[in-house]
Amino acid sequence: MFSSRGDAHKLYIKFKKAQNQNQSLDDLKELIEIEEIKSFYNNQESSTLEKIYYRVLKEKNGMGMIPVFVSAGPWLLFLFSKKLQEVLFQNGSLPFIIFITLYLIILTSSVILHFREKAWAAIHSTIIKDILNDRKMKSSST
Repeated sequence: MFSSRGDAHKLYIKFKKAQNQNQSLDDLKELIEIEEIKSFYNNQESSTLEKIYYRVLKEKNGMGMIPVFVSAGPWLLFLFSKKLQEVLFQNGSLPFIIFITLYLIILTSSVILHFREKAWAAIHSTIIKDILNDRKMKSSST
């Protein structure tokens, strides 16, 4: 079923459906995966966890290069448009169709990859930050 509400709402619907079927939400693969990540980070020393956190932030911020490359592509093609047209239309329209198809596949996959990677980096950084904050609160309360 097509929905324009996004993945978070689809996830909510899946959780609600599982709950209505008396299935434990903790048994769903989406939550098991998060629990595995959380468990791994919980087993790390705080000093190591801080370093991991900084590295995850670096990766999260470094992913901004994908949109730069994606948006630079059309400008590069525009610079060479006359020569590109000569090459692509030299033997009919088949090379042009192949070129456009490949370009759109690369463009689409790189945008999807960018946002998926950014979402995973956000999950990891949030989990690590929460664990470090919990540890800090526990140590200050004792």
